[in-house]
Amino acid sequence: MKKFALSSLSLALLGAAGAAHAQSSVTLYGVLDDSIQYVNNVNVSGSNKSSVGLAAGNLQGNRWGLKGTEDLGGGLKAVFQLENGFSPNSGAMGSYNGSSKLFGRQAFVGLSSDQFGTVTIGRQYDPVVDLVQAVTADNYWGSTFTTPSDVDNNDNSSRTNNAIKYTSQTYAGFQFEAMYAFGGVAGSTGSGQTWSGAATYANGPFSVAAGYIRMDNADTLAGRNGGWAGTSDGTFNSINTPYVTAKSIGIASIGAQYVIGPVTAGLRYSNAQYKADAFSAFTSTERYNVGAGFVNYQLTPAALLGLGYTFTHGSGNGDSASYNQISLGGDYNLSKRTDLYLVGAYQRATGTGAVASVADYDEFSASNSQAIVSLGIRHKF
Repeated sequence: MKKFALSSLSLALLGAAGAAHAQSSVTLYGVLDDSIQYVNNVNVSGSNKSSVGLAAGNLQGNRWGLKGTEDLGGGLKAVFQLENGFSPNSGAMGSYNGSSKLFGRQAFVGLSSDQFGTVTIGRQYDPVVDLVQAVTADNYWGSTFTTPSDVDNNDNSSRTNNAIKYTSQTYAGFQFEAMYAFGGVAGSTGSGQTWSGAATYANGPFSVAAGYIRMDNADTLAGRNGGWAGTSDGTFNSINTPYVTAKSIGIASIGAQYVIGPVTAGLRYSNAQYKADAFSAFTSTERYNVGAGFVNYQLTPAALLGLGYTFTHGSGNGDSASYNQISLGGDYNLSKRTDLYLVGAYQRATGTGAVASVADYDEFSASNSQAIVSLGIRHKF
C-alpha cells in the first residue's frame, strides 16, 4: 500500500506539473554569425593598411537568450526575456557602453494582454529600432548596409536601461509603441532620461513606419569628461566620437518598403542631432541627415540578392562632410536555420577633413575611401 500510495502521489504531481507546463513556456534561442572579413584602407599611424581576419555579427549580433510566457487567464500573460551578447571568436561577452553585461542585449519582464497590448520593464530595444528598422535594409543585411558609426542607431548600437515600454496590439494594420526610461538621478528627475515613440502601418505589400527617440546625458562633470552617462547607451563609434559629451541626442526616422513578387524595395530618411550645452566639448548642434534605399531580389526560394545606397551628411561644428556608400549582399539558405552570406560595401567621403569609415565597421581610413567584404555563415537555434 505504501508503495502504491507513493506511486499515486508521483503520478498526481506529474499531472499537476503537466497542467502547469501547458499554461507556460520557456524557449532557449540564439544566433551564431561569423565571417572572414577584408577591409582596405585602415588607418595605421596615418597610413592605409589592409586588414584580414574573423569578424562576428555581420547580419545579426551573436546572442543566446531565454524568453517565456505564463498564461494568467482571461487573455493575460506574464512575459520575460533575457538576452546575452557574445563574441564567438573569443568567447567574451559583448561590450555595451564600454562594459560587458551578462544580459546586455535585453533583460525585461512584463504583462501582455490580448486586448490591451503589452507593458514591459527593464533593459530594452527602443520603439524606433523595433518598428522603423523592420522596413529598412538593415533588417535584412545588418551593419554592411547602415550608416558610418551608426549615427542614427538604425543598426541598434544603443539599448536603454530602466525603461517602461508599451506595445499596442495591431489594429487594421496599425501598431504603435511608446517608451520612457527613468534617469534615476536624485533631485533631477529628467537627468539621463530617454523617451521614444514609433508607429507602423502595413497594408498588403506596403509597409511604412516612423518614430523619434530622445536620449539625455546625466554626466555634469566639468567639461563632461565622464563622456556619456545616460539610460541609453548612446552610439559613439567613429565619425561621431567627438560628440560623446553631447547634452542630448535626438533621432527622427521614417522608412517604407513595398513588395512586388520577388522584389522588395525600400527607402528611409533620418535626422540625428547631437546637442551641446555648457558642459559639452563642442559648441553647436551636430546634425546628421541620412537618406538610404535598397532593393532585394529573391532569386530562388533559398537565394536572396541585395543592393543598397546610403548617403550621410554631417554638419554643425565647422565641418561639412558627406559619405556616399554602395552596399551589395548575397545570402543562401542551406536550411531554415543555417545560411551562407557574402556582403560588401564601398564608401567615399567628401568635404572638410572628411575621411571614410565604411558602414558600421567603426575604423577610420587614412583617406577618403574604404571598402569592406565579408564571407560568412549564420546559424539560428
